[in-house]
Amino acid sequence: MAEARIHVEVAYALPDKQRLIGLDVPEGTTMLEAARLSGIADQFEDLDLDKASMGIFGKVVANPAAHELKAGERVEIYRPLKADPKLNRKKRAKEKAGSA
Repeated sequence: MAEARIHVEVAYALPDKQRLIGLDVPEGTTMLEAARLSGIADQFEDLDLDKASMGIFGKVVANPAAHELKAGERVEIYRPLKADPKLNRKKRAKEKAGSA
């Protein structure tokens, strides 16, 4: 009997390079396993799948190694933030107040 498979996508983007890879994986495949199976890490020099944050359609998943995918889901691999968004907002507000 053939193993049941589902179709999922794995996505990663840098400002100058993006990849969206569709693949068929066995039912029960986790986010992390799908990311590895996609080969996406081979296309981005600094991408460490074991340390990367991941989500499904914009919602972060705390433990990608344990989250089993459903058919049609897209694994999104997130880049680390270079700066804290809260600090950036405070800095912009302070600069705006200073120039007013």
